[in-house]
Amino acid sequence: MTELDVFLRLGLATVAGLVLGLDRELRGISAGIRTHGLVGLSSAVITVSALQLYEILSLGGVHDVDPLRVIQGLAQAVGFVAAGAIFVSRGDVHNLTSAANIWLAAALGIASGAGQFWLVGIGALYGIVILTVVRLAERRIPGSDKAERD
Repeated sequence: MTELDVFLRLGLATVAGLVLGLDRELRGISAGIRTHGLVGLSSAVITVSALQLYEILSLGGVHDVDPLRVIQGLAQAVGFVAAGAIFVSRGDVHNLTSAANIWLAAALGIASGAGQFWLVGIGALYGIVILTVVRLAERRIPGSDKAERD
């Protein structure tokens, strides 16, 4: 993996996280642009590091290394971060979308770190559609609590 490769992978993860965080920022939610950008970037850094360590150790004759364990560890860590964003107030659950959005930023970071650029592009596109188009559609569903708030 070249330095340019690493630069592109980390850059794409950061941009994808920032774009996903923009929706949360515009809605005044604390897990906004910086949080999502950092989650995407850190996930990519850890993934790139795991892949590079795997390559180095494999060349050195160590064959029982599994870079997929990194994804498992990231999933657990991001789960704690996302769970921390969720709270219940007066019987209503808040920030579930933010928690899911943080998960998506981490997943896009992992895919970026692994060099799966098409996967990142498609995942980010679907994420943006869900955050914008689906929100607009929810407001048109009769009986939806989102329709009643408008």
